[in-house]
Amino acid sequence: MQKAKLDPFVFYTSMIFILLATVLLVVFRNSAEPVLDDVMSFITFKMDWAFQFLTFGLFIFLIWLAFSKYGKIKLGEGKPEFSSFSWGAMLFTAGMGTSIMYWSMIEPISYFDGPPFGIEPGSQEAAEWALTYGLFHWGISAWSLYAFPTVVIAYSYFVRKRPSLKISTALSGALGKYSEGWVAKLIDVLVIWSLVGGLGTSLGLGVPMVSAVVGSILNIEPSLGMDAIIVTLITIIYSSSAYLGLHKGIRRLSDINIYLAVALALFVFIAGPTSFIMTYFSNSFGMMLQNFTFMSFHTDPIGKGGFPQGWTVFYWAWFSATAMFMGLFVARISKGRTLRELITHMLLWGSIGGWVYFLVFGGYSMNLQLQGIVDVAKTLADQGGPAAVVDILRSLPLDTLLLPFFVIVGVIFLSTSMDSATYILAAVATKELQPGEDPARWHRMIWGAVMAILSLSLLLIGGLRVIQTSAVVVAVPIFIIYLLLLVSLVRWLRQDYPTSKRQ
Repeated sequence: MQKAKLDPFVFYTSMIFILLATVLLVVFRNSAEPVLDDVMSFITFKMDWAFQFLTFGLFIFLIWLAFSKYGKIKLGEGKPEFSSFSWGAMLFTAGMGTSIMYWSMIEPISYFDGPPFGIEPGSQEAAEWALTYGLFHWGISAWSLYAFPTVVIAYSYFVRKRPSLKISTALSGALGKYSEGWVAKLIDVLVIWSLVGGLGTSLGLGVPMVSAVVGSILNIEPSLGMDAIIVTLITIIYSSSAYLGLHKGIRRLSDINIYLAVALALFVFIAGPTSFIMTYFSNSFGMMLQNFTFMSFHTDPIGKGGFPQGWTVFYWAWFSATAMFMGLFVARISKGRTLRELITHMLLWGSIGGWVYFLVFGGYSMNLQLQGIVDVAKTLADQGGPAAVVDILRSLPLDTLLLPFFVIVGVIFLSTSMDSATYILAAVATKELQPGEDPARWHRMIWGAVMAILSLSLLLIGGLRVIQTSAVVVAVPIFIIYLLLLVSLVRWLRQDYPTSKRQ
């Protein structure tokens, strides 16, 4: 098999853009932050309805597509390339990362202290909505944003047999001849930037959390030096995994990740107030189902409390910005699946994975708060999320063993997000990639090195936040890309399965 060739324009333009944009954003971050914050406010307050209609509309479209005659369309020939377990493990760990570890503990407490609908903070009603909104934000809506680009890219790659893992290629049904021009190339560069910023968000959440837990174990204060050591360790792991490729590296690390993540959740479930965790989840899950449509479209235009904009719309923008990476990666590993399998597995297993973590860690954290065992809300307000995570973990039995185990899971979760991202960065900057073919190893290693240097530099000079914000800001053009992907897929389905062939 021929070696996958570099796409010089996408590769070099992306490298120059990342370097230049990062330097400018960091050097001028004092003036850049207010501008980016204004753009963010515009997205969340002026485009709230747009992201809500997009997210709910994609969910309805995906359900229709999965159970229509198109659901039987097979992606590639032969048996699935990966077992159902490994496939599910890779798509979940790539999509969630350490974010699910952090927010499953912190988000319910945040809602308890700052609830929606004008509810009194710290009240019984606030407690009932605390877990409900967490289940909503990390459930089917989020995975609909991930699943739709995956479907279009997989259809382009396996059914249309376009040998390229690029968003521009998946848009060719809508863009036509322009899918080969400079506009398409710039779209790929934009996707790379959103991916780099998305990884910055994962590191910005995950590294301080892991660092705080390590500091608690060693009884020392977390520091930039400790953060740098953790990033270096993660870099070694994800670079090794990406170097070994999908089968020997990324798949195996994802499998290990899922086993450890389940073991961690199972321990907390058994060691914690199991009965309360289950009854609280049951009540919250029922509230989420009952109010799903209302929560999907709630904008609070009269009260103007800002809750849906600050949480729900921000999440939809964030997930949209990182969804193109998810679509590219999951499409690549979905050979042999049908569209129905792809959609239902992503929506179902992705959501269940998130719900299990909120069930266990969200329920446990809220029990600590409600029973007065640990004032998590106070720690969160005074010292921040990482310190609150440490307080929650310290309250569990066998904490001297649990904390190191938590660190291991956190490091591997970060590594699984990074190795799949490094793989896709290389794939997007590759001219052609036939089914079963990987980007060149040296190419993957270059992106691994770039991400490592960028992450360490931003941590040391305190520029992570501005990169995170800029990545979510690209959700505006990404919104347009979603619409173009929809046009592309509908046109292809009409061409490949015209009305006269319908049964």
